[in-house]
Amino acid sequence: MLARVYSCAVIGLEGVIVEVEVDTTNGLPGTDIVGLPDKAVQESRSRVQSAVKNARLRYPRERIVVNLAPASVRKEGPSYDLPIAVGVLLMQGLIPPTCLDDALVIGELSLEGTVRHSRGILPMAATARQNGFKRIFVPASDAPEAALIPDIEVYAVSSLRDLYLHLTAQQIIKPHPHVEAESVSGLAPTDFREIKGQEHVKRALEVAAAGGHNVIMIGPPGAGKTLLARAMSGILPEMSIEEALEVTRIYSVADALPPEMMIRTRPFRSPHHTISHAGLVGGGNWPHPGEISLAHRGVLFLDELPEFGTRVLEVMRQPIEDKVVTISRAQGSLTFPANFMLVAAMNPCPCGYFGDAVKACTCAPSTVTKYQKRISGPLLDRIDIHIEVPRVDYQKLSGDRLGESSEAIRCRVESARQRQRERFSNIKSSNIVCNADMRVAEVRQFCKLDEAGESLIRAAMGQMNLSARGYHRVLKLARTIADLAGSENIQSVHLAEALQYRPKLMMG
Repeated sequence: MLARVYSCAVIGLEGVIVEVEVDTTNGLPGTDIVGLPDKAVQESRSRVQSAVKNARLRYPRERIVVNLAPASVRKEGPSYDLPIAVGVLLMQGLIPPTCLDDALVIGELSLEGTVRHSRGILPMAATARQNGFKRIFVPASDAPEAALIPDIEVYAVSSLRDLYLHLTAQQIIKPHPHVEAESVSGLAPTDFREIKGQEHVKRALEVAAAGGHNVIMIGPPGAGKTLLARAMSGILPEMSIEEALEVTRIYSVADALPPEMMIRTRPFRSPHHTISHAGLVGGGNWPHPGEISLAHRGVLFLDELPEFGTRVLEVMRQPIEDKVVTISRAQGSLTFPANFMLVAAMNPCPCGYFGDAVKACTCAPSTVTKYQKRISGPLLDRIDIHIEVPRVDYQKLSGDRLGESSEAIRCRVESARQRQRERFSNIKSSNIVCNADMRVAEVRQFCKLDEAGESLIRAAMGQMNLSARGYHRVLKLARTIADLAGSENIQSVHLAEALQYRPKLMMG
């Protein structure tokens, strides 16, 4: 008897329903799997046969054919073990023929029949609901993840034997309770109040957090660049539920979910400068998300920016602009979200002390210029805030006076973000959540200048050689500064502060 069980494949971040068809054919006993399976799926023949036997059930001594449809979609990973095993039981009539008509089955099997963790459960559960399925059977360890999706019954399966007893009504598995999605503010290991001095840098990071702007810090070693960047998670606004689920889906596909099965704080990713371009933007024979996608809706911190490979940095140019990354392979193209906030830090020269007021630089001028030119002009033009981080003098370091707390700064950032959410709420079919996301049409609509502002930006265009991109980024930055000040309109003082964050001439 032909048996059909429904499962799911994950292509990029989206799920695709897979029909697992099991039937017998003429020939020597064995199992053939067709439908574009990878090596892990092919190996499920041995796992399924042993798991069925150890579940004290019969595995037929016939030629079995398993078809994974649609055949044009690549099937990878061991998550088809459980649906194939259930299909074998269904084909023999060991379980009722219609018991899985409205259900999706996912899970890897061990040889003894226990069901192991599978990656990508969240997009699979979302796909099941979108396609009208009422139930989903998943590994017990992944049930809380699947239960984040409402309006679908989630059953936590510990073993193939347990699922058999449930489907034959001998021992019912109770549905896993729905898990309410929630997000919280980030908890940084360092509070801004503990960082002595650098008030102008803290102000720049506040502006960056309020509008989702990219920022680069330039200064000598030990000035506090890395410490300031790592303290940023304490001032970032709380994620909305939609953002939290969006980020959790990416981590589910990358198999990097935390034990609580939900990404509740904004991601902070800090890859080492030896990372490959595929590790940064995503890749592989069948592409998986890279660091820029894992930093979606959060922060990507690149310390010692010039030490990153030139090719690695240049592949970020398109994702910074488009907020997505498209990876093309012979089998097709995949698109991953990459709406991150870039925070970079660098020394002004190889020795680190070019322009320092205390310690003399030992680098030749040509060496300084060559070092700084490792970062291309087009990449620098995509960074909104350029800020110098000087060394902190002894009086500030040794003083008892504490600065403003991260909590107080985050309150202002949250207030500015709320203004932006209200402003963009009426824009249809838009994924704009902060000022940095604005396109040209929104800049024209929401970043109008008065006569004094027009005069100031006109003069700046000539003196600072601003590109068209630079012009729009200055206006977005001025809009954020106005939001922090609670101003409905962009004033000259807001525009002037935005202009001072533009890059200076190369220091070499």
